[in-house]
Amino acid sequence: MLTYGKKWYTMKKQEFFKRKLRGGRKNMSNTIEIIENNDGIKIVRINGIHFKGKRGIDWKAVRNYLKAYVGEIYETADEDIIYVGTDFPAEYSGSRYTRKLKGAVAKAKANASQGIQEMIKIANNKRHVENNDARHVRNARYGWYRYDTRFELPVFSEEGDIERYNLFRATILIRHASNGNLYLYDIVDIKKETSNSLGS
Repeated sequence: MLTYGKKWYTMKKQEFFKRKLRGGRKNMSNTIEIIENNDGIKIVRINGIHFKGKRGIDWKAVRNYLKAYVGEIYETADEDIIYVGTDFPAEYSGSRYTRKLKGAVAKAKANASQGIQEMIKIANNKRHVENNDARHVRNARYGWYRYDTRFELPVFSEEGDIERYNLFRATILIRHASNGNLYLYDIVDIKKETSNSLGS
């Protein structure tokens, strides 16, 4: 696995802060917050459902929504700098993993798109996987990184009030490109953990 010296890392940090000041938040939502459970585990709480999809998710709409993130740079809890490239919207909305999703998990992935920035911010448990796929010889030349993250989505009553949240865990997939940068690629392995009553 390729490693980078202190000078390279410092340059990337400087670029991150420069872009952070100029770029700001692009998902234009005030319904996202980071909370902690009783065990101190951070969770991204998403308070709205943007993609309802009663007859299935409109993944084209999800892809168009995600285009707002392209060009952004975010930072994980471990201070890894993550870029959002032009390939991210199409991969997130049309990967083999996404195409297999149905029901609640498909809806969860579609609506997790609202909290991309926060899900990266709390990402932890980083681990490296070598790239063995010839299709990614350049865009993941130095392999892949996986991070754990968690998010909650609301369940609404018939009156339109939030009555509880469904908690999901997921894996953020990052590609380590030939230019040395880490790029957001997809969010996979989404699994429901629990349902929490409002206020818990």
